[in-house]
Amino acid sequence: MWARLKEKRILVTGGAGFIGSHLVDDLMNRGFNVRIVDNLSNGNAKNLERWMNSSEFEFVQGDLKDQDIVSKCVDNVEIVFHLAANPDVRIGESNPSTHFNENLLATFNLLEAMRKSKTAKRIIFASSSTVYGEPNKFPTPEDYGPLLPISIYGASKMGCESLISSYCHTFGIKGDILRFANIVGSRANHGVIIDFVKKLKQNAAELEILGDGTQKKSYLHVKDLITAFSVVLENPAKLKPVEIYNVGSFDQVDVKCIAEIVCEEFSISKPEFRFNRAFKDGRGWKGDVKIMQLSIDKLVNLGWEPSLKSEDAIRLTCKELKNSS
Repeated sequence: MWARLKEKRILVTGGAGFIGSHLVDDLMNRGFNVRIVDNLSNGNAKNLERWMNSSEFEFVQGDLKDQDIVSKCVDNVEIVFHLAANPDVRIGESNPSTHFNENLLATFNLLEAMRKSKTAKRIIFASSSTVYGEPNKFPTPEDYGPLLPISIYGASKMGCESLISSYCHTFGIKGDILRFANIVGSRANHGVIIDFVKKLKQNAAELEILGDGTQKKSYLHVKDLITAFSVVLENPAKLKPVEIYNVGSFDQVDVKCIAEIVCEEFSISKPEFRFNRAFKDGRGWKGDVKIMQLSIDKLVNLGWEPSLKSEDAIRLTCKELKNSS
């Protein structure tokens, strides 16, 4: 399988970002021919330095909102990993158009370019657990419904999924949609761990925690996500135009525990935890899903499973952040 796959050229949108650059590392190490496109609004070209002089690698600095750029990027590629998006869930409250433009419009432009392309006929999309909103079934399986996201970010991801599904059914494209739990690891530039570290650097005696600290979710290290990508790449949708996979851990960890782990790993002795209870139900912000636990049985049945539990993923990420600072 890998020998046949390596003959195919791959496009990674958002390839200079946190997750995208790890995916690029894996694909390049496996011998693929990789092109990436990134506008560097969230990504960092330094994440790709080791590949810049490789004949098997091409970096396009450009924006998926530019249709001409998108058309050039899909030219002569066969598989598209679509990771480009604005990852900040909270920005949806203050600037909803950001998620529309960076997520929905960009995905539409990409699909249009794939529709017109003679070669680009498979898309693997980075979606999110936020599409489920606040489900009443845990762990939440891929066929749970109705999907009622409570954030603009979640709505934009669900909209992208719908666009992909419609293009796959209408134009013969094959699609794989991966709904992520919270992804952590080196090169991350946002999220609860980064937030805590920044606050503690400013004031090690006190740590503000958004919400009541009981928000409980699954966390997956990026290295486990990359192995999930590999499994999906090797098992393309065959009978259906689109396949959907949850990608997460087997367990959960609450925000207060994450704060304790960060303090321990950064050797910060007992700061005062100040809980910002702006919302009566204890969530951290509008659109914050308090409890998230995905069923990952579908991917496990393909031979994948996470190597780290949520707390271990948090600890490893802290160690990686310390080593990179």
